[in-house]
Amino acid sequence: MNIIVQKFGGTSVASKELRDKAVEKVIQCIQEGNQPVVVVSAMGRKGDPYATDTLLQIGREPYSECSSRELDLMMACGETISSVVFANTIKAKGYHAAALMGFQAGIITDEKYGDADVIKVEPQNIQQLLDKGIIPVVTGFQGISENGNITTLGRGGSDTSAAVIGEALKAEVVEIYTDVDGIMTADPRLVTNAKVIEQIDYDDIYQMAEDGAKVIHPRAVEVARRGSIILKIKNTFTDAPGTIISSFEQYENKYSKYPSAGECITAIAHRNNVAQIVVQYEDTAEINEVFMNALAENDISIDMINFFIDKKIFTVEEQHLVKLESIIKSIGLKYDIHRNCSKITAIGHKMRGVPGVMARIVKALAKENIRILQTSDSHTTISCLVNSDSMEKAVNILHQEFHLA
Repeated sequence: MNIIVQKFGGTSVASKELRDKAVEKVIQCIQEGNQPVVVVSAMGRKGDPYATDTLLQIGREPYSECSSRELDLMMACGETISSVVFANTIKAKGYHAAALMGFQAGIITDEKYGDADVIKVEPQNIQQLLDKGIIPVVTGFQGISENGNITTLGRGGSDTSAAVIGEALKAEVVEIYTDVDGIMTADPRLVTNAKVIEQIDYDDIYQMAEDGAKVIHPRAVEVARRGSIILKIKNTFTDAPGTIISSFEQYENKYSKYPSAGECITAIAHRNNVAQIVVQYEDTAEINEVFMNALAENDISIDMINFFIDKKIFTVEEQHLVKLESIIKSIGLKYDIHRNCSKITAIGHKMRGVPGVMARIVKALAKENIRILQTSDSHTTISCLVNSDSMEKAVNILHQEFHLA
């Protein structure tokens, strides 16, 4: 029998009615002759009693300087509760199930609390349950360090849990269940005629996740690509086929011929709350080293980087501005900040080697009087920085320009 890892997000397990729907997907998996391994997120979202953000707030209330180690212990409770409740829901349907915390599932991490990296997975406990006909229900988002401390994997960590478990078990597929029908060509809240992408390459979905799409975490995509695991993004509450994520070779071998090239853009992603920084100084090795080391030491990641002899232009998330300004002032550099920006990214592996894509983007935005503040590109992406009040219009224009509807 094939092992299928099924991950259910917070919206899929938020209430009894929703959990019943999710369990139907598990039972269907069994009836199709497969062995499911379930991974669950904490139940609901911020404000719900056992959601991660709620637990985080409770943990900080009595003592605002609560250590990251204790916060990880607190946050891990959400998935633990969810796994027990979900396992009991499966049992109520007449099937055998057992809840496992991350450490019981063999997920070993470093000790970077709040954003730990998985070092290895020792899946013996999961395999033993499968051999006995018991459905493992594993807590997503958490693991244990080699020193025995509970850790959490950061935002979207349950996706990563599902992917590393799938890799360790040599699963046939990892299914990520959510409340949408699959990966969309753009955010449907902005683009009313956005459509589901039936198949997509690892590289494209990784870029989408990095550039603002929130359906799957980039780390999970990295793991899946490393282990050549096929990912499926599916809706818990419908029978929609969803989106298949794989390499071209996997898709061709497993399903049929990969779709023809057609347009060179797969999707339009966006990221808000971005600020553009212009730092003015003569390019010397000493200042460059001091500046870049200070950014690294303060965990400030910069993007859309354009370095010139007399100035450096880049973007950061606005949440890092206070810390960044302090660094720049401490070095004694002149700078300007352009707040309230959005990064719009056209994504598509098929644009590699295709001339004129940037020209189409610039022309389409200029025609609608949308000012481009900065650009950056790679083999598979072209990004434009725009004022946030132009973001929605820009996304729709590019979605239309590349005929994604």
